[in-house]
Amino acid sequence: MKKTDILVIVIIILVLLPFFLSETVFNTFCDLTARYPLWMAFLKFGILATFGEMLGQRIKTGQYYHKEFGLFPKFIVWGFLGMWIALAMSVFKVGIPAFMERASCFAGVREAMGGDFSALKLAGAFFVSLMMNTSFAPVFMTFHKICDMHIAEYDGRAVALVKPIQVRKHIQNLNWDVQWNFVFKKTIPLFWIPAHTLTFCLPGEFQVLFAAFCSIILGLFLSLAAMKKNG
Repeated sequence: MKKTDILVIVIIILVLLPFFLSETVFNTFCDLTARYPLWMAFLKFGILATFGEMLGQRIKTGQYYHKEFGLFPKFIVWGFLGMWIALAMSVFKVGIPAFMERASCFAGVREAMGGDFSALKLAGAFFVSLMMNTSFAPVFMTFHKICDMHIAEYDGRAVALVKPIQVRKHIQNLNWDVQWNFVFKKTIPLFWIPAHTLTFCLPGEFQVLFAAFCSIILGLFLSLAAMKKNG
């Protein structure tokens, strides 16, 4: 373990500790999440998902950060993607249970989704996760990869945020073998569907936060995908 690893662990502890020691800090966080859900989603994903990519860099290269990493552009991109995810989660967790009740398969599932944990809530959470990860997630993952390639094209400089994205070029250069056979076929059924099932079983104020924590795992997946590409 390097000194930077110890420093990162200490920083994480110092950031999380107030939430466990102070009820005021915790309640303020919950209040801000309820009042400003999109902006809080921006911050949660901007911070946590970017850290996930930095953790992936640590595994892949031995360093958390390098000049071309693009810390600021990645933070901004992840922030706006986080807002997109928060909106999608809101739509799916309302729409799918409503459809389940209309299909007369799971009477009372909408009410169950807002209550304590139960078998009915677990079933609803699973189908919400299943539909979100088989429809929204592939588009989201591909768009994120295109944004990542765009940032890399400008060596991680902030100017990437104001330059037009050459979508056609990046789509053609995207490694679809890795994207399909690893990112889609393995991470979605084996990790994201179970992880988001758990997410939708949690109280509403913690769902986006837990999804953002899961994005740290995404950073690890991105590193593994890069290793597969280079291997």
